[in-house]
Amino acid sequence: GESIADTHERGYLVARDSCPSMTKSLWSGDERYLNEYWSTWDDLWDHGDWAQKDEDGFWFLHGRADDALNVAGRKVGPAEVEGAAMDHDAVNQAAAIGADDDTTGTAVVLYVIMEDGVDETDDLREEIREQVGEELGKPFRPREVLFVDEFPKTQSGKIIRRAVEATYEGEDLGDMSSIENPAALEAIEDAR
Repeated sequence: GESIADTHERGYLVARDSCPSMTKSLWSGDERYLNEYWSTWDDLWDHGDWAQKDEDGFWFLHGRADDALNVAGRKVGPAEVEGAAMDHDAVNQAAAIGADDDTTGTAVVLYVIMEDGVDETDDLREEIREQVGEELGKPFRPREVLFVDEFPKTQSGKIIRRAVEATYEGEDLGDMSSIENPAALEAIEDAR
């Protein structure tokens, strides 16, 4: 529990005390609440999100810490990989997942939706891989870049990454009652 806000590094977003808008307990009881949110560090509330403060004092959330991709012992959030991919002019949207890899433990796999009128070519696939590698480092260069027309999303428009990852890995999808566009799962599977 040491503050890194002034070093501009990414770290866990924590609070020293609760505030009126925070949950004070869980339906299953106070003990679970304390274990879930107050047990990581002494006297610090931890929700499990990555955050970073920049040189100008602005805060940026980088997604869930438990979503982090651990590639060869180095962690990166899917949002960072997706942001690096979307820095390429041809990429409209991206979804990064982790896939089992014999060498690194986890490899980055990137699904992308291209801007209208952009041809999906192997050269473009390699450009996107290089873009991510240059911004985040070679270990995070995607093992695969797969083109799709849509992502499975919730009704509020959030990409359901666990569905993308489970489809890629051929695993059970679990509860998909919140999915807005189930046909997108077929597109994810067909892209492989």
